[in-house]
Amino acid sequence: MGKDIFDHFIGNKVMVIGDVMIDKYLTGKIDRISPEAPVPIVSLQSREARLGGAANVTLSIKALEAEPILFSIVGADENGMAIKNLLEASEISSEYLIESKTRKTTVKSRILASNQQILRVDEEDIHTLSQEEESTLLTKIKAYLQAETVAVIIFQDYNKGVLSSTLISEIMGLAKQKNIPTVVDPKKENFWSYQGATCFKPNLKEIREALNWEIGVNEKDLNKVHNQLRSKLGNEISLITLSEHGIYYGSDDIQLQKSTKSRKIADVCGAGDAVIAIVALCIAHRVSAKTLCQLANIAGGQVCEKVGVVPLEKDQLCREFSTEY
Repeated sequence: MGKDIFDHFIGNKVMVIGDVMIDKYLTGKIDRISPEAPVPIVSLQSREARLGGAANVTLSIKALEAEPILFSIVGADENGMAIKNLLEASEISSEYLIESKTRKTTVKSRILASNQQILRVDEEDIHTLSQEEESTLLTKIKAYLQAETVAVIIFQDYNKGVLSSTLISEIMGLAKQKNIPTVVDPKKENFWSYQGATCFKPNLKEIREALNWEIGVNEKDLNKVHNQLRSKLGNEISLITLSEHGIYYGSDDIQLQKSTKSRKIADVCGAGDAVIAIVALCIAHRVSAKTLCQLANIAGGQVCEKVGVVPLEKDQLCREFSTEY
C-alpha cells in the first residue's frame, strides 16, 4: 500500500468501547488579579463543549471515512444528552450509549486565557458499572458482533469505570472467535487485563508506571519492554508512544523506533485519541509497521498543534503524509 492507503479505510466498521466525556472550554482574558485571593480573574468570552475520550476517537474514525460504532455509558443527565446531540451532529450514532441512573456523565471543564490552561475542573463518577449496566452493555456488544462485520475493535480506557476486567475478557474472547483485531489504549486499573490483544498501545509514562522502572528511550530498553509485555499479555504488537521522541513498534518480526518531526505544541490533549484511530485502521488492513508509525506520528503531532481536544483532519493528514513519505 502506498499513498492510496486511506481509500482502504472507507466504510470500515470500527467498534469503539470505553469511557466517554465532554470537554468544556471556557475561554477569556486576564487583565487583573482578584482582590479576594492571589488568583487571576478571567473575563469570560466564549464557552464550547466538545466530545472527549472514546467519543473523540469516533470523530477521528469518522474523519477517515470509516464508520465508528460507539459503546459506552453516560449519565441520565443534561451532559449525557449533550454527548448524544454532539454525536448526532457529527453523523455518528448514539444508539449504543446506555444511560445510567447511578453515575453522572464525565465532564472536564478547562478555563483558558491566551491559549493557556489556567484551571481544570472535573465532574465524574468513576466507580465500576453495576452488574445490570455491565450486562446490558455486553449484551448490546454481543448482538452487534453477531449481526455485523466489524473490521477492528478499539478499547479506549480512561479509568472512568466503563471497562472492567470481566467485560474486557468477554469481548476479547468474542473478538478471537471472530478473528477481529483488537487495539488497546490502556490505563492503570485494567492495564494487565487485555490478554491476547492484537495491538497494545501505552504511552511511555504509563509503561514506566506499570513496569516500575525508568525505561530509557532507546532500542535496548524498548525491546525489553516489548518482550515483557508479550510475556504478560500475549499481545502481537507493542506500540509505545514516546511524546517528542516519536513511537516504538515491536512484534515478533520487527522492532523499530520512528522519530517525529519538531512541532510547535499548543496542547497534547487528544493526541492519543487521534493515534489510536489511525493505528486501528492500519492494523485492520495490515499496513506495514513503518507506514503505521509514520501515520501515527503525523496524526498525534498535528493534533498537538491545536488548542483543546480535537479530532484528525483527513486532508491535512493525507497532505503531510504524501509530502514527507
